[in-house]
Amino acid sequence: MSKIKVIVSDLGNVLIPFDYAPLLKKLDSYKTGLGEKFGKLYMENYEVHRSFEKGELPEDDFLKIMMEWTENLVSRKNFIEIYSNIFTENKEVTSLLPKLKKNYQLVLLSNTNSIHQKYGWEKYDFLKHFDKLILSHEVGFAKPEKGIYKAVEEFTKLPGEAHLFIDDIEEYVNAAKSLGWEGIVFKDAESLKISLIGKGIIPKLSIV
Repeated sequence: MSKIKVIVSDLGNVLIPFDYAPLLKKLDSYKTGLGEKFGKLYMENYEVHRSFEKGELPEDDFLKIMMEWTENLVSRKNFIEIYSNIFTENKEVTSLLPKLKKNYQLVLLSNTNSIHQKYGWEKYDFLKHFDKLILSHEVGFAKPEKGIYKAVEEFTKLPGEAHLFIDDIEEYVNAAKSLGWEGIVFKDAESLKISLIGKGIIPKLSIV
C-alpha cells in the first residue's frame, strides 16, 4: 500500500510552461539587439536571478539592475509587464489537480520571485487546489537546497516517504529523493499520467 499522502508539484514548465523569447523580442522593439544583449547578461549573471528568487536581493534592487541591463530604455512598469508575460497554462496537467485533491494534500513548490508571482502567475485559478504554496523567495531557499524541501515537511508534519514530488528538472527530483521522497521527472502530461497510474495515485480511467 502506498505511503504517499502529499503530492508536491513544481510550477514552471510543469503547470505553466514559460518562454523568455517573447521578452527578448519585445526588448528588440526598443532597440535592435537589446534582447540579445539582455539575454546574455541575464545568463552570464544568473546569480542575480537566483539571489532574487531566494529573497536575498530586494525587488527594488533587482529592478535597478534590470534597468541597467536594458540601458534604461524600458520603464519599470513596462519591464515588469514583459518580464512577467512569459507563462501559459498547461491545462492537460492542471486538470489533474481537482482529481488529486480528492485523496491527497497538494503543495506547490517553486523557485520563483515576487515579480513573477504578483504579475505572472498569481492570477491562475488552478492555484485554489493547493493547500500551501512553498515559494523560494518567501522561505529563503531554492531547489535543490535541502531547506526548501524541509519547508514542505514543516507544513505537512509528515515524513519524507509521505511525499511525491513532480518536477521537470531531474536534479531537483533527486534532491527530494535523497530525503526519502518519491519523485517523478516531468516530461509531458501523458507520461505523467502513466507514472501516476503506475504508483497507484490515479486510476487507469484517468488517462482517457
